[in-house]
Amino acid sequence: MSVRRLWHEQPASFAFTADNAAWAEKAIKRYPEGRQASAVIPLLWKVQEQEGWVSEPAIRCVAEMLDMPNIRVLEVATFYTMFQLQPVGKKAHVQVCGTTPCMLRGAGDLISICKKRIAGHAHELSADGDFSWEEVECLGACVNAPMVQVFKDTYEDLTPESFEALLDDFAAGRTPKPGPQVDRHYSAPQGGPTVLNGEAKPAKAPAAKATAAKAATEKAAPNKAAAEKTAKEPKKAPAKPAKAEPAALSDEHKPTGLEAPREGKADNLKKISGVGPKIEGLLHSLGIFHFDQIAALTPDQVAWVDGYLKFKGRIGREDWISQAKTLAEGGETEFSKRTGKRK
Repeated sequence: MSVRRLWHEQPASFAFTADNAAWAEKAIKRYPEGRQASAVIPLLWKVQEQEGWVSEPAIRCVAEMLDMPNIRVLEVATFYTMFQLQPVGKKAHVQVCGTTPCMLRGAGDLISICKKRIAGHAHELSADGDFSWEEVECLGACVNAPMVQVFKDTYEDLTPESFEALLDDFAAGRTPKPGPQVDRHYSAPQGGPTVLNGEAKPAKAPAAKATAAKAATEKAAPNKAAAEKTAKEPKKAPAKPAKAEPAALSDEHKPTGLEAPREGKADNLKKISGVGPKIEGLLHSLGIFHFDQIAALTPDQVAWVDGYLKFKGRIGREDWISQAKTLAEGGETEFSKRTGKRK
């Protein structure tokens, strides 16, 4: 890892602007008491947005605001390469991605332009102080290579010509539109989508010819073709009987449910043996919220609910009706006594 030190020339002091100071105070309050140090990276980034780089007085200012030792803030600023530790161009600090995809697509040409137009070496200011540049690792838009980042914006799909035009805009005080510098939206294919665009593909000619030849042969010898086809066809397995579906919601035996629990409070149906949280939720979806509703189910309605919940007789085996009657009258069953106030 490269050694990163503070710049040898430092300003006498640092202070946030009024707007940035208000923003910083709001950012600090996002974190719980005792965890204000978590705001160190956002505050350092705001320093860089305001000044263009992070100075030693700014580090002390952030440390004081967050009640941190100066050395802890310095550790963060020197560890993350996104923080500039020396003055950068007033109009643009150009970060050229030099990782493999960008280098294969022309990043070397962009670096040559930086050396010619800005300065011979990275991190040097241009003669007028308006520009600086550096080569960085992957900036995360490999499919749009080559690319650069200027302050917080990225500019992608660059050519030497479009990069020169980009620098011209910054020099003139204009802010170019970020993103791809060619005719495409973000990382979409140039010229528009080429797959899944709804266009049907034509049938292959060889397949069509083979189909026509087969039809002519079968027409010439219908009996022979039919006999051979029948002999070669594998015997079909008997069709499996369709699974019985649960009764439809419109079935005449569906119990009449409530739109909501009475007085806004449902009974704890999990006190009934065989009813867990999932089954309770399904009963609620049928409008069944109370013990007396289950106790009043007719045999036909029990069969309907059994089918709907795919129980195959569980209601009868667990004797829901008897349990529900006892619970509806304010009593307790052996199961409800064991479970207590189960929720």
